[in-house]
Amino acid sequence: MPLTIVRNDITKMDCDAIVNAANNTLLGGGGVDGAIHRAAGPELLAECRTLGGCDTGRAKITNGYRLPAKYVIHTVGPIWQGGGHGERELLASCYRESLRLAVENGCKTVAFPLISAGVYGYPRAEALRVAMDTCSDFLMEHDMMIYIVVFDRGALLVSEKLFADIRSFVDDNYVERHEDNNRKRLFGLFGARKESAMPAAEAMHNAEAAKADFEECSMMAESAFHGAALPTSLVNAINQIDESFSQMLLRKIDEKGLTDAQCYKKANIDRKLFSKIRSDVNYKPKKITVIAFAAALELTIDETRDMLMKAGFALSHSSKFDIIIEYFISHGRYDIIEINEVLFEFDQPLIGG
Repeated sequence: MPLTIVRNDITKMDCDAIVNAANNTLLGGGGVDGAIHRAAGPELLAECRTLGGCDTGRAKITNGYRLPAKYVIHTVGPIWQGGGHGERELLASCYRESLRLAVENGCKTVAFPLISAGVYGYPRAEALRVAMDTCSDFLMEHDMMIYIVVFDRGALLVSEKLFADIRSFVDDNYVERHEDNNRKRLFGLFGARKESAMPAAEAMHNAEAAKADFEECSMMAESAFHGAALPTSLVNAINQIDESFSQMLLRKIDEKGLTDAQCYKKANIDRKLFSKIRSDVNYKPKKITVIAFAAALELTIDETRDMLMKAGFALSHSSKFDIIIEYFISHGRYDIIEINEVLFEFDQPLIGG
């Protein structure tokens, strides 16, 4: 997907460019800044000495040297002073200026840390929101893969109230799925008397008898239809197969008055993937892709279930991922950035292409 959150060490990201949350001198420091300088080697510091520092909200670019990334884009985030001193605009400028340099240098993949969210004191959840909002706006006009790299949680990325609401919703609806043992399955399926009252030999005998009954029924069914025409009702059902996922998606885009680009960008879906879906009426998407489109189109929970069904999926209360998605769709909260923040916090797959 064009914009995603990952848990990783940014110095190990194999991207065209990684972004360094630097200080005004650009000569190294603690946290991410120090880690990038150590991983890149002394050549990075030598080049940084030639740049003459950097103003807050601005960015400058160097080579990556010993890093997997070709470039390092250095940007200086604001120090948090309560939010009333232009911190948000300065932080957004860090992302915009870094992305501008990435475009100018032909970068297709860029990895950001959470700028200013360390020793500069910017509240972590708010810093993430600025990052995601600014990068999303950029992606409306450009094709690029952007990673927001989080080394560890440290603190909730989403508001504690939202996290608590979803945690409660999950707890109320989640059904743990356990593998039944063989005897429980047998007794549950065939209505035998309680396990504790039945000797093991008798249970085995019943199991073998049930298996024989099943095989006999299967043979009878096969014999009944062997060489015969399919029932008319089945033929009619096959001939009236409902629209495919691709057809429903394109229909909904038209009904919502969106352009293709507006839809796939809002869904955090790559343009090439959308082209595949549009050109293949029988395209089989991933579940995360279907849900991303459902959110982008602001479908109801019933419409979402319908779209999932057309792709061969369903929402289940045995899946935390599904319950979280159900929470957002049923509450009319369609912000994919917010949904992905919560999914990330619950260690679930992110939605998008």
